[in-house]
Amino acid sequence: MGAAPGTPDAPGIDGALAAVRATLDRVTPRQAYAALAEGAVLVDTRPEFQRRASGTVPGALLVERNHLEWRCDPTSGAAVAEATGTQVHWIVMCDEGYASSLAAASLRSLGLARATDLIGGFQAWRAAGLPVTLP
Repeated sequence: MGAAPGTPDAPGIDGALAAVRATLDRVTPRQAYAALAEGAVLVDTRPEFQRRASGTVPGALLVERNHLEWRCDPTSGAAVAEATGTQVHWIVMCDEGYASSLAAASLRSLGLARATDLIGGFQAWRAAGLPVTLP
């Protein structure tokens, strides 16, 4: 039988999220916007229904979460053109900045050392007044 949720052996999702975030150099929307000008790649992992409802960030790479690792890993046969090596600065964005932390940690586990995520996700990007293409 496994450890009870919330114990050191099974921290639950909140503990796991906190542990993952401690390993990331998370960025604010304004920091992400500046990083894009320096060559970072913003990856929107939200499902289509969320993009359709809320809009998108112009120039963001659209890769739904279930394809992320294969598209960003330069050694994968399914990698996107932007996956040119392990030093690509991937900034993963979800809707509110939770799933993106776990996704960025997954990319780091593949050796993509500069992967991180956007604090607050798309909602924070939009609230910051940064460019958005409305549905």
